[in-house]
Amino acid sequence: MTTGGKEVSTRSLLVEIGTEELPPKALRTLGTEFASQISGWLCNKGYVGADNASFEWYATPRRLAIVVKAVNAVQPTQFEERRGPAVKAAFDGDGNPTRAAAGFATSCGVAVEDLDRISTDKGEWLAFRKEIEGGTLADSIESCIQHALAALPIPKWMRWGSGSAEFVRPLHWLVILHGASLLDANVFGIQSGHNSRGHRFHAPASLRISSADKYEAILLEKGFVWANFEQRKLEIHLQTEQVAKDLGGTAVIDESLLEEVTGLVELPQAIAGNFDEKLLEVPTEALVSSMRDHQKYFHIVDDSKQLMPNFITISNIKSSDVDRVRQGNERVLRARLADAEYFWLEDHKQKLESRVERLKGLLFHRKLGSVYAKTLRIMALSRGLARDNDINVDACVRAAQLCKADLVSAMVGEFPDLQGTMGKYYARGDGETAEVSLAIEEHYFPRQAGDSLPSGDVGRIVSIADKVDTLAGIFVSGEEPTGDKDPYALRRLSLGLIRTFIEGELDLDLNVIFEQAIKNLQNDGVVIPDGAGERAVAFITDRYAAYYAASGFSSDEVAAVGAIRPTRPYDVDKRLHAVAAFRSMPASASLAAANKRINNILKKVDSESIGQMDFDLLKEPAELELGQILMRYSSQVSPLIRRGDYASALEILSRLREPVDQFFDGVMVMDTDLALRANRIALLNQLSGLFMGIADISKLQPREAED
Repeated sequence: MTTGGKEVSTRSLLVEIGTEELPPKALRTLGTEFASQISGWLCNKGYVGADNASFEWYATPRRLAIVVKAVNAVQPTQFEERRGPAVKAAFDGDGNPTRAAAGFATSCGVAVEDLDRISTDKGEWLAFRKEIEGGTLADSIESCIQHALAALPIPKWMRWGSGSAEFVRPLHWLVILHGASLLDANVFGIQSGHNSRGHRFHAPASLRISSADKYEAILLEKGFVWANFEQRKLEIHLQTEQVAKDLGGTAVIDESLLEEVTGLVELPQAIAGNFDEKLLEVPTEALVSSMRDHQKYFHIVDDSKQLMPNFITISNIKSSDVDRVRQGNERVLRARLADAEYFWLEDHKQKLESRVERLKGLLFHRKLGSVYAKTLRIMALSRGLARDNDINVDACVRAAQLCKADLVSAMVGEFPDLQGTMGKYYARGDGETAEVSLAIEEHYFPRQAGDSLPSGDVGRIVSIADKVDTLAGIFVSGEEPTGDKDPYALRRLSLGLIRTFIEGELDLDLNVIFEQAIKNLQNDGVVIPDGAGERAVAFITDRYAAYYAASGFSSDEVAAVGAIRPTRPYDVDKRLHAVAAFRSMPASASLAAANKRINNILKKVDSESIGQMDFDLLKEPAELELGQILMRYSSQVSPLIRRGDYASALEILSRLREPVDQFFDGVMVMDTDLALRANRIALLNQLSGLFMGIADISKLQPREAED
């Protein structure tokens, strides 16, 4: 291949940075972003011909790397063109250069006679063209790597040695090969070379990489390193499944744990271990937490989904004495599970109810008081919600009273992720009813996106009360989310609330609930700033867009419902489904356009001056027909709207297409006769009101204009 008359060498490019152990949970992100930055830079600078470079990314605990295919050694030649004055202004009547021409030539560093001319539809112009020779990969690769490292999403940088270099971890080696050729660079004081490093124990010596294309194979065959993150992850998955199968069970392979373990090892070896079967008397969640969260082990279940007294650990060495590795892991886990058993037995020595008083010593928020104070507020909200929705009041209040009590238990102190879950077990052991015990766990649901919702009415009520109290409290304290910052995860909390209302079919009004929540805070002596409750409700309703986008609704459908500011999420859902159904009707586009026209007319009129339509003032055939149909449809639609049957209401209103079109075709709304004008505006206002009782369908865009 040639560029600008020069021979260009196109080969694979390897960039590898070697580090101390990188954060395992962030390894995928670091690896993909590093590769994205390198490949993007090469594309932008023209070293890679295609818009998207073909590359493979690699990431292990001690390295980030990329191999990019077909990278040019030299950038393509560039041509710079500058336009000067018009030819007619560049020369005088005798053909001599004017000052404009001379000045332009001087600025370009050439004589006037060396300038080119270009013709356009507006005339002929002087121009200067210059060929710019492309830079070399060897000269620019260092700045490419520095750019990529600086762009990585690193929350906390560290400095090492006596220099000023900062990165997520100290750098120890750097390999940059274009084909088999070494490219010279110095990054963070590390000089590039051919030498990488293999496995810390199996191949501790330097490992020479002969060429970019052989990188992955050399690391695996000579370095005992699975450099490819995805292949290493798959290998762990397959090994884990096979080991569990050999034990007669099934491995529970949590995706986040699999990712983390992949970020911890370079040479995965799945090894099975056992623990004392009597420990299965401890709640499964506590045992799993010990294995998964503390030891990074995969647990195993039998055909009945019951926990087996086995685990699988992923070792980072291929040991000649597997039993010794197994015994070491069993010994460590034995101590962890013994702690869980001890906490379980100790916590049972007192009833869950007796722990409620101790919540006075546990701070919820510096401005909002203790967890005990929050518990009382949750109880008050739960009582009102249960009473208003004909749900077991006593059960809701009891569940609310106990829902935070396990926070001061020994087990939750050691395993915080088990809050609620341990409360369920302790309540059950104390003889609480099944619905109260379950509600204690489920009031935290959903814990994250896609998580299960509370399964029972009591759990739903207490979950709503807890989340509303938190949202109201944080907005009252003036710490609501700003920009990307959301330290209390209120966006997730709000989406959980919306899901609970809608998917639980609870027709509750956010304004009413938050009004009570604010009163509860005020009764606790909390100073309430103006508009805090309203801002909290608006914050929640702003989440509709994200919730419904994930469900396949279009943004203008959501906007149509949101325009009338409904505050009952379940009611919003019914309206939105009705609008989506209306959207598919042939009449929808015409009626949406008509409503937009009506809105524009009504905006120009003082709303307080609009009176009732006088049927006797309707004179044109089209307005008489529309008025008669409107009177008839009003009596049919209004009861449907009151019942929340918006789909049926819009089906009836869709029949207005023809009379509305005829009205605008045959009637002058802004008539010179002021009485006729006012009456026609009143007619349109009544028509608009019927639709606005459901949604503002003028927000619906024509299908071809969507997105």
